[in-house]
Order: sequence, then structure tokens, then C-alpha cells
Amino acid sequence: MVEVIMPKMGDAMEEGTLVEWTKKDGDQVKSGDVIGNIQTDKATVELTAPSSGTLTGFLIREGDTVPVGQAIAAILKEGEKLPEGWGRARKSEPQTAMRAEQPIQEQAKPEAAAAVAVAEQPRGERIFASPLARHVASEAGVELSSVKGTGPNGRIVERDVRLAVGTQPARKTAEQRQDAVSKLNVIRKITAERTAHSMREVPHYYVTVEVNLDSLEQLRAKMREDDPDLKLSINDFVVKACAMALHDQPHINASFDSNQIRVHGAINIGVAVALPDGLTMPVLKNCETKSVRQLAAEMRELAERAKQNKLSPDELTGSTFAISNMGMFDVESFTAIINEPNGAILAVSTAKKRPVVAEGDAIEVRTMMKITGSFDHRIIDGAVGAQFMGAVRQYLEAPTRLLS
Repeated sequence: MVEVIMPKMGDAMEEGTLVEWTKKDGDQVKSGDVIGNIQTDKATVELTAPSSGTLTGFLIREGDTVPVGQAIAAILKEGEKLPEGWGRARKSEPQTAMRAEQPIQEQAKPEAAAAVAVAEQPRGERIFASPLARHVASEAGVELSSVKGTGPNGRIVERDVRLAVGTQPARKTAEQRQDAVSKLNVIRKITAERTAHSMREVPHYYVTVEVNLDSLEQLRAKMREDDPDLKLSINDFVVKACAMALHDQPHINASFDSNQIRVHGAINIGVAVALPDGLTMPVLKNCETKSVRQLAAEMRELAERAKQNKLSPDELTGSTFAISNMGMFDVESFTAIINEPNGAILAVSTAKKRPVVAEGDAIEVRTMMKITGSFDHRIIDGAVGAQFMGAVRQYLEAPTRLLS
């Protein structure tokens, strides 16, 4: 017998949530087959079979969260049986663990059973929805069979249900006036814990500079003219500018490590990507060795797979610096929370045309953008952070240097 355990998919992962089993109890599986989907702190990733045989002995159901390394099912070779007491006398199992021979629905708590009942409408087809979406649907009296999913592969997410609440009659008028309370999904829970820890433990300070993007916009227009299929965003140039500035000033590409300063050799930049259920941060590895075109192509691929929950653990870990871009939301400026253990993060706002005072006090219209760096004061002094922001600005205002 081989145990299927909750895998560790990232250095900081301590627990995972089962999104769904994609195989049924008793199915024959081969080593490497996808048997389920696991929600980590950063993304939904595939759970694969560690061996070949009969998949059975499910110990958790959809929505259950268990620690890394804990058994959640078993794979039996021909002639093998589950050991006596499997799922009943395992001290390390959670309270929601169950005997393999019992139907999952029979063991669900009342509120979980209600969510399952909402999800399993008599259309004869399985409805794919996140655990949080099922819970919100149950609370609001919304039938998931009538909700159109906008998540990966048409999966119904919380936002879809909340939008549907406004288009379907409630069971009771009074319920519409009550507060809506729902549990945090895994991504939001871990994000809440980490951002709170970062703000509490890391002494942040912030440096904001304005960047004149006229030259960069002219360069992008010229490159599009030469190659209409070329897609380079402002953020692609920001990533490259940060990589070059970090190469020039490696002391920014650092982490606070048990009262030591760890300066990282590779420049790995995490870029925040918004998802329907939260936020994730795929990592561009070895940015110092890649051109802006390579970084742009890699970032598009990572962002697309992030939205489909197809990123590997390696693509979600190992960042040494981070970028959060809210330019698409018409944002004047904002500050970002440091993504530990990184020593800094760059917040990118919206590029806007506005009048500025030029030489000779002349008023000219230019494309300006504010960028704000958040720095860990334990390892990066204020003057050093200001110098780094100046370097990023210089690269963006002389963008041909970013093409080398």
C-alpha cells in the first residue's frame, strides 16, 4: 500500500485544501496520473498519484484543509486491503477525517452537506465550484446550476455567486438585509496571515518617484511599427529596469535572514497576478540574463497559466524582489506590502498625461507615472532605497538601455 499524502508545494506551505477529487474511489490509476486538485497558499495545483494501483481510502472531502505530509488517501496493489482502522484510529488525522467505506456526503457536517446539496442540482452533470462559492450559494439560497462560472475552465467562484445573488429572488426578503459572512478561502487566509506578519515584523519605509515615460512610449510605438505582432507592456520594461537596477545595486536584492543579510546571487522577480479567488505571484527566474522580449513572453505565459491554476510550485517560489502593478485601475499611487522574505517591492501606478513644468518654466504635457518602493529598513537604509528608485527611473527614462 502507498499512502497519498498532502504534498509540500513551496517552501512556506504548511497546509493544503482539497478542491476536488478527479478520480473516484476504486479507480485504477497509474503513477503520475492526476487524481485531484489542491489549493495552496498561492494557486490551485494538480495532485498526482505517487504509485500505480487502486485509488481508495479517501480521508478528506472537497474543502477540507490538512497539514502537509498527512495521509489523505491510499493506493493499493493487487490483493492488498486497507489496514484495520484506516481513517478511524489515525492520531494525526483531522477531525473531518473519515472511514474510506463511508460515503463522503454522509460524514459531512450539516453546513457542508447543505453546500453539497446546493451544488448537486438535478441536471445530471457535476458542477465545478470552489468550496467558498458553494458556501456562499448555500447561505444566499442560490442554485449553482443557474450560475455561470468565470473561473478556470468555467469553475464557479465566489464572485460569480455574489453577482448571481442580485439576479435571483431571495428565499426571504429579510435575508437580503443581513450581513454576508463567509470563511476566507486558502489564498486569502494565507495572504491575510503573511501581510499581517510582514506589516507587524518588517519595518517598512517608502520612497516614491515620478517617471517621464515619453521616451518609453515612443520606443514602444516604434517597436510595434516594426513588428505589429510584438506585445511589450510598460510593465515588461519595469521588470527589466528593476532587474538592471538590482544588478547594479545587489544590496537591494537581499533578505533579512536570522539577524544576517543574505544577498541573493540570482535576480528572481515575483510579479503579482490577480485571480478570481485572490492573488498569486509567479516568479520570473534569472531576470538578469534575459532580454525585455524574453521577460515579456515568459510573463504572459506565467500569467495565463496562473489564471488557469496550472503553475508549478517552482514557478511560485524563490522570488528575491517583487513588483505589484495597479496601473490598469487608474491609480494615482499606492504602497505595497513587502513579500517576505524579500527586502523590497515596487508598486507601479497608472501612466497619465499631465502638465509639468519643463526647462525655462515652460508648461508641457508629458506621460508621467509614479512608482513607489517599499523597503525593509533592517537591511536597506533610506538613502540606499532612494538611490535604487533613482536608478529604476533612469533606466525607464532612457529605455533604449533596456534593449541591450
